[in-house]
Amino acid sequence: MDRRRGLGIALIVASATGFASAAVLAAPVYATGVDWLELVLWRFLIGSLLAWTWVLVSARRRAAVRRLSRRQVAAAIALGTLYTGNAGTYYAGLEAVPAALAGILVYTYPVIVALLSIRFASRLHGRRPWIALVLALLGVALAVGAIDVATAPPVLGLALVMISPVIYSVWIILAARLSGERSDRLGHEAGGTVASDAAVTTAVMISATAVCYFVASFVGGRELGPGAIPPAAWPGLIAIAFLSSFLAIQTFYAGSRRIGAAQAALVSTVEPVITVVLAWLVLAQGLEPLQFVGGALILVGVVVSQTAPRGSGVATVSPAVAPR
Repeated sequence: MDRRRGLGIALIVASATGFASAAVLAAPVYATGVDWLELVLWRFLIGSLLAWTWVLVSARRRAAVRRLSRRQVAAAIALGTLYTGNAGTYYAGLEAVPAALAGILVYTYPVIVALLSIRFASRLHGRRPWIALVLALLGVALAVGAIDVATAPPVLGLALVMISPVIYSVWIILAARLSGERSDRLGHEAGGTVASDAAVTTAVMISATAVCYFVASFVGGRELGPGAIPPAAWPGLIAIAFLSSFLAIQTFYAGSRRIGAAQAALVSTVEPVITVVLAWLVLAQGLEPLQFVGGALILVGVVVSQTAPRGSGVATVSPAVAPR
């Protein structure tokens, strides 16, 4: 393995670890009395400040800001606004669903993307998307069905966690179409224009998500000042903003440039495994044997869906440019 590829894989694993830590770090924040809306508000407020700081310290990225077209800015804002649904349902569900289980269920999104791509983006051909769907659904059934009824999380919590990857999948497809991708071609083949530096579009999107949550909090009559947050919650909030928003996105972007988005997506399948391990180490949360089997089936489904042949190459849009 050459050094560039090895570094790329290491960066993707670091990104997966950052994303996976969100579910585990959220638990102690909730324990201080902070609810999901307060958590996501400060996650994206702090995350946007970090993202813009990263942009401003580089002359190349500052130049990329000036090159952004109005269409690119509008698209980034629209995608950041849509992303509120993904983050909101996931963190609202985490108030009741164990982090280990949530980490497995949410990772059905690559399979959903593969299926949506059949109609709306660079489609996968053959039987593999359908095989992947069956494996993922069976995995979800085992993961949920093995829950002890006596200690089962609320149905609403489970539903919110499972809605999150659906919204995220729609986000990815819309991002692909805005870049020019269709079922018969990829964005670069259509002459689509994309931002020259994903760090800039990421900063715009995170900022748009933060503004949406700020407005929602204001309309809901929430106290918006830092003083409304218990001091004990700040370490977790800052860690989520840094590890799960800023660092995870930047390392995924850097890694995918070295090994390609498709390979990066495959390497990132370690994320639910890391979530389960972190939940066990930090929160003493485990999974039942059948839930482990269900998680394994979901991961196999992801690999099957992402390695299926495509009609026009490999899709260029990846989660690297979006806050998760």
